[in-house]
Amino acid sequence: MEMARLLKLMFMFYIAGLIPTIRANFSELDEYWSKRAGEAREFTLQAYHSNPYEVVDHFHERHYDNSTDVKETEEDSDDEKPEEVEDDVIEMVGNEMNSTRRILRGKSKGKGKRKGKWSKLKGPCTASNPIDKCWRCRSNWAKRRKNLVKCVRGFGHSTIGGKRGRIYVVTSNRDDDMVNPKPGTLRHAVIQKEPLWIIFKNDMHIRLSQELMICSFKTIDARGANVHIAHGAGITIQFVRHVIIHGLHIHHICQSNGGMIRDSEGHFGMRTRADGDGISIYGSSMIWLDHISMSKCQDGLIDAIVGSTAITISNSHFTHHNDVMLLGAQNDNQGDKKMQVTVAYNHFGKGLVQRMPRIRWGFVHVVNNDYTHWELYAIGGSQAPTILSHGNRFVAPPHKPHYREVTKRDYASEHEWKHWNWRSDKDMFMNGAYFRQSGNPHFKCHHTRKQMIKPKHGIAVSMLTKYAGALDCRVGKRC
Repeated sequence: MEMARLLKLMFMFYIAGLIPTIRANFSELDEYWSKRAGEAREFTLQAYHSNPYEVVDHFHERHYDNSTDVKETEEDSDDEKPEEVEDDVIEMVGNEMNSTRRILRGKSKGKGKRKGKWSKLKGPCTASNPIDKCWRCRSNWAKRRKNLVKCVRGFGHSTIGGKRGRIYVVTSNRDDDMVNPKPGTLRHAVIQKEPLWIIFKNDMHIRLSQELMICSFKTIDARGANVHIAHGAGITIQFVRHVIIHGLHIHHICQSNGGMIRDSEGHFGMRTRADGDGISIYGSSMIWLDHISMSKCQDGLIDAIVGSTAITISNSHFTHHNDVMLLGAQNDNQGDKKMQVTVAYNHFGKGLVQRMPRIRWGFVHVVNNDYTHWELYAIGGSQAPTILSHGNRFVAPPHKPHYREVTKRDYASEHEWKHWNWRSDKDMFMNGAYFRQSGNPHFKCHHTRKQMIKPKHGIAVSMLTKYAGALDCRVGKRC
């Protein structure tokens, strides 16, 4: 009997020790991954801002109140030599990299006529928010792709992705070799040791056979092509830094069985089953996700866990999903106290249920997002996170009067959560929606005279998020 109890106790300790490994999809935490985890913790400490309110103030300072119209200037002239050298390009076939011509996609109305997502919008290009104003209405954006890094705002403002590297052109949608991926595939591009700015030769649908492991200093830039990651595994950003993902459609992501997968040029190893997240950020810092369209993943659309920080999620469109965005996965992982995330200019649209986002421990600035659908709640949390909700629009579900509250506190009594700093300012509430505030009732971000521009009121959100999601861009044209 005593032996049985001892064996049972040993088994419980084994399982407890294995849980973090399973969550990270390791088959075992070997010397390689232990080293990667240690480096990631150091980068997290470097990326963590000891005064997050200062970053929030800086975001507000960069907000503008003028017209959103952007006129082309001399700086935009196509004759001017771009800042980045475009001759330094990695391409695996000999065709012109800009040979594809984008068209606005949609149902045809008559011969030769196409109706695209934005075709109903006439007149000059307008940039609807400060991030887009930085690049969208410049006709030579394709020659100055790397200037995109100047546009990021919020906690991910230091992210440079693959700015210091060459341009890599993905020419194939194949993903059939996890250990030795073929040159020209997305998997081959993202595991390279050197910084890379990854673009796509033409439109493509990529079905990932296993999770896509991305190395540090990479940008996946889908502008100029219609790129879908769908009907396979998702994207994993684990123990890395400086990653930008822009312009992808990510949907119908499912669990993958695991197996031998290469995560860098010099290493491959056994991975366990992946949960089916669209994008999983694990122990990583300086991440920017922008203009992504996401829906219908088996687990979450976006997870950021285990000490991930310095993240901006912006201009994205989320639809048809239950657990949308999880920031911090475990109540006992106090490393997530360092988590700092900006969620800005996103549209949380049709068919969403909850977690937009759901936060543990960290500091999250939710600013100028459009919440037009939810079934249970919009913003939730536990473990005393700080949540600043500024200038969002919340439209409560008209068919569910019992779920009009925007917020939800989990696993805590009111005596405990009344001290959590959850503040709402300039938010707009419709259909009876309401935000239950807590914490310091006199809390406000401290603006100096140079920082008097505040987030726009929620009434302006429909304009600020007008182009949320992956854009239809054509090379040589304003986006």
